[in-house]
Parts: sequence; structure tokens; C-alpha cells
Amino acid sequence: MLLKDKTAVVYGAGGAIGGAVSRAFAREGARVFLAGRTKDRLDEVAADIRAAGGEAETATVDALDEAQVDAFTADVAGRAGGIDVSFNVIGVQDVQKPLDQLSVAEFLRPIEVATRTQFLTGRAAIRHMVPRGSGVILMFGGGGPQTLPGLGGFKVALDAMEGMRRQFACEASPYGVRVVTMVTGGIPEAIPDSEPHKAEIAAELDRSGLLGYAATLADVGAVAAFTASDLARSMTSATVNLSCGAIVDH
Repeated sequence: MLLKDKTAVVYGAGGAIGGAVSRAFAREGARVFLAGRTKDRLDEVAADIRAAGGEAETATVDALDEAQVDAFTADVAGRAGGIDVSFNVIGVQDVQKPLDQLSVAEFLRPIEVATRTQFLTGRAAIRHMVPRGSGVILMFGGGGPQTLPGLGGFKVALDAMEGMRRQFACEASPYGVRVVTMVTGGIPEAIPDSEPHKAEIAAELDRSGLLGYAATLADVGAVAAFTASDLARSMTSATVNLSCGAIVDH
């Protein structure tokens, strides 16, 4: 079991991606603390984990609220004896228009949300990891150099997250804390059923990758568990690319 006896915190655990990663962490032996704003969704994921023999606890936390994040992290570290893995998959909303058609507020919204939540959760976890000399911060949603017209501030937000990952890693890695971002070209299963063009979008995601298909939720969970494990101990200040070739860098 890759994460046996580890303690993992997952922000956004009630969503499709956060739930998949939480289940994978638990399946690999971690005690998982599920954080999010919607208790019912967190409870569903926790029930699945417990039914499979895993350990899970839930907490209603706004990952954009400094006091809530700090208090939640301190509580987990106090009760579990520390935090080994912190994963943040909080979604970033965006206004899909060309930059010259955006207001300043519309442009800044996704950047502020992405950087604020990743900073708060990363900082809180690192403060508990550094004294123990180990830990892994996983950030979700960075990106390569490619972009498309009309993404508003969304692509800028993803690039800002990569900059934060590099800075966190530079400062925390000497103390045994690894910082890694995970990127995908989009996950068809994560598209809401309420999206009227779900089938068309999913098909386009499959076509966009060099492999001819897109990553699944199971893929994301498996790679996240590996990256958080000691088998990936040589990886920090790095991007794990799960885009099936849709994102090509360097």
C-alpha cells in the first residue's frame, strides 16, 4: 500500500476529481480528511471509503477562508500526529471572453481564487510538515504553454499556480517537503451532467490528446497516490502531466 499509515488532507473532496483522489488515497492505506463546503457530498465520499475498509473523516471548510483553513489543518495535525499529504482541487470559475472584453474584476476573479486557496492550504500544511522533515503538497490545475482564445483569466490563473509551486518548492524542499502540480487536458467524467454539450466536449477532449483518449478519474487517483508516495521521493518543483499528450511542454 503506497500510503500506509499516512495522513492526507483533500480540499474539494466532494467533487468528482477530489472524490476520486480521496478514494485512491484511502485505498492505498492513508487516513483521509475530506474538506469542502458541501457536507452531503463529503459524506458520500466518506461512506464509499469506509465501505471499502478505509478511514475517512469530513469537515466543512471554505478553502478561501484563512481562519478556517488554519484551524482545520491544526486540528488534523493535532489529532493525527501530523500531515503527510495536502491536495487542493478547488475549482476556479471564469468568464469565458477575450481579454479585451473583460472587466478588471472578471479578469482577476479566477487568479485571485486559484492563488488564494492554493496559498492558504499550502502554507498551512507546510507549517506542520517542515518541523517533521517530510510532506507532500499536491496542487491541481497547472498548465503548459499552450492556450486558446477566450479563456479570460483562467489560463493566467493556471500559470500563476505554477509560479507558486516553484516558490513553495524552493523554500520547503530543503526541509523535506515536496511540492508538485498535476495537470490534465480535461477529464470527460468530470463534466457535469447538466452541461448540454457534455458528449461533444468529451469527444473533443479524447481527440485532443496524442494518445487519442483523455485521462479518467481513476487515472488521476492512481497518479496522485503514486506522486504522494515515497516512490516519488525524487520529485519536487515538478509538473505531473496526465493530459495524454494534449499538453506538450519543452
